[in-house]
Amino acid sequence: MQNKGKTLHRGLEERHISLMSLGAAIGVGLFLGSASAIKLAGPGILAAYACSGLIMFFIMRALGEMAIQKPVAGSFSRYARDYLGPLAGFLTGWNYWFLWVVTCMAEITAVGIYMGYWFPDVPSWIWALCALVIMTAVNFLAVKAYGELEFWFALIKVLAILSMIAIGLVMIVFGLGNGGVALGISNLWSHGGFFPNGIKGVLLSLQMVMFAYLGIELIGVTAGEVKNPEKSLARAIDTVFWRILIFYVGALFVIMSIYPWQEIGSGGSPFVLTFEKIGIPAAAGIINFVVLTAALSSCNSGIFSTGRMLFNLAEQNEAPKTYGTVTKGGVPGKAVLVSAGALCIGVLLNYVVPAKVFTWVTSIATFGAIWTWAIILLSQMKYRKSLQPEERKKLKYKMPLYPFSSYISLAFLAFVVVLMAFNAETRVAVIIGPAWFCILLAAYYGKGFHKRKHINLENGQTFAEKA
Repeated sequence: MQNKGKTLHRGLEERHISLMSLGAAIGVGLFLGSASAIKLAGPGILAAYACSGLIMFFIMRALGEMAIQKPVAGSFSRYARDYLGPLAGFLTGWNYWFLWVVTCMAEITAVGIYMGYWFPDVPSWIWALCALVIMTAVNFLAVKAYGELEFWFALIKVLAILSMIAIGLVMIVFGLGNGGVALGISNLWSHGGFFPNGIKGVLLSLQMVMFAYLGIELIGVTAGEVKNPEKSLARAIDTVFWRILIFYVGALFVIMSIYPWQEIGSGGSPFVLTFEKIGIPAAAGIINFVVLTAALSSCNSGIFSTGRMLFNLAEQNEAPKTYGTVTKGGVPGKAVLVSAGALCIGVLLNYVVPAKVFTWVTSIATFGAIWTWAIILLSQMKYRKSLQPEERKKLKYKMPLYPFSSYISLAFLAFVVVLMAFNAETRVAVIIGPAWFCILLAAYYGKGFHKRKHINLENGQTFAEKA
């Protein structure tokens, strides 16, 4: 039953949102995308993750500064609307919905591939459809139950990655699985150096590296459903960022220390190889289960975020009002269903998916993510300027090194977009991305959204953008 006007429930605990962001960010970007990034950059990929991680740290702190002061559903879409104008809020909300729909298409396609390991005779589209139906059903649970399920979903892959890092370190230091002869870390520089393809290879890998961080901003989307936002959001933002950085850099450091970087991705999953090297015969099955849960978890988080963003757009009169209703359990049911319906395109892609679709899909999602991250930075800068000197001193969670950190982060994001335009495989994103924004602009002015009233967070008043 839908109840118009009923609000989202604050049922998420700190541990829920921490693991939800991990679940969103640790998906095919690590298990599938890292192999292609390593081929471009070699061991230098570690520098790309570290550098990009620093930029993401600044972006998350910028989001935290606003979210802790004003924890609302829709997060950066609402902040964009309040501090940059209704058009920015409209574009950001619909863009975020679109990028997660695209990302989830990759995730459910991956589910079909992973299930093929155990059931090779069953068409992959069937598993993709099953995954979509199950994850949609999960998103109709009360938010606390949803958070609990996602907590355990994410915990499985987190523990698997930590186990692989621990086992790998024992192999490197003590020679486990290598007759007691320590492997060391010489593979990081013994095959063409730390930067075998030069700085160019590292730069070309940035698109996939940034895709890997997509999802960390989900913390902001959960702001409207978090208990004790001031305490939970601040801690979650800081801890989730460092955990993701450690997981990616730590896991890839171990893998590339054990195996020459040229071999990664050519002889099966590096995660499978690591477990097989110490004599675990069921390694392939174990890791396949882990990557399956990784894909399901990320898809789960994606449907969650798209539903909430569509709900917020409806609240702002920028989507059909019916999407602004919630179930008795406080779930934006119709918004979730529409988002899941769009994902049926992903099921269709299982019939015709060519070899380059993964790269295309991830690059398009990265373009959308870069817009979102840039909007977060621009909104925070405008927000900070809107405060009185006394108010700035009272901020509970500040963006460090402001405003230099904001300018540096914006320049980095723009640089990644330029790199994508020069790379033939990722150039499609620089075409599809702007085309999507043109469609949104046409809808915004064609449907008269610029003349409609919008709610302002600051004082509850309504305002309309002048055409």
